[in-house]
Amino acid sequence: MTAEILSGKSISLEMRDELKTTVDGLKEKGMTPGLGVILVGDDPASRSYVTAKEKACEDVGIFSREIAMDGGSSKEAILEQVHALNNDDRIHGILVQLPLPDSSIEEEVLNTVLPEKDVDGFHPVNVGRMMLGLPAFLPCTPHGVLHMLQRSGATVSGAHVVVVGRSNIVGRPLANMLSQKSAFGNATVTLCHTGTPNIAAFTREADIVIAAVGRPHTITADMVKDGAVIIDVGVNRVEDASKKSGFRLVGDVDFEPVAEKASFITPVPGGVGPMTITMLLYNTVESARRHLARG
Repeated sequence: MTAEILSGKSISLEMRDELKTTVDGLKEKGMTPGLGVILVGDDPASRSYVTAKEKACEDVGIFSREIAMDGGSSKEAILEQVHALNNDDRIHGILVQLPLPDSSIEEEVLNTVLPEKDVDGFHPVNVGRMMLGLPAFLPCTPHGVLHMLQRSGATVSGAHVVVVGRSNIVGRPLANMLSQKSAFGNATVTLCHTGTPNIAAFTREADIVIAAVGRPHTITADMVKDGAVIIDVGVNRVEDASKKSGFRLVGDVDFEPVAEKASFITPVPGGVGPMTITMLLYNTVESARRHLARG
């Protein structure tokens, strides 16, 4: 068996076409979705991410506003800009690009974003509503995984899903959403992590394995059963002298051997990654739609 490649890039483009149609419809009603981005400091990776998000907004017709701040900006100065975006009627979604130079203030900054503009899905109100299965902005990477599974045609309802990794950004919300009685879930979910003895004993029984640990080649071929669906959330740099950059990107899954056993598998890069930005757009458009409905 050789796995079918589950391309997040292709699904992402398909969803962006759909979003553009929705945005055009909102504009006809006088509503232009808007995303406000706060970038603190000059981290090259953060700058690259923000630029990609702004380009994606332009592609689907979303208005974007960037607030670039010096890396030495005080907490008070950052919070002032968050409040400004909270009060800006043109802005329906707010993104604070992480990491901040001072990681100790991240929680307070994120919690200052209005829940109805929290398109990252990080605010405790949205996290709580997600846990209860209530309407909420879902965190972008887990939400993207749900759409990938649905559009692949993979059977999730009734499946045994093993999520490897318990971060608050990916692993835990994914486990929660997949176990809920919903169109995206209704699965039996096992959450494994660094404290789990013999993770392979669980992954070998899984219909779907989702790897989100941030460690190269954690999931190997002997850890999965024939026909399993493999979702690789990890993005890791490994040294590669043959590359101009001196490194290449690999996932948490040992791709080639595992692909020989799986039914579907996501590549790295080009798998889950493109979906994260698309779901940010999705949440921003949904926020604008809700705002219009409220009048």
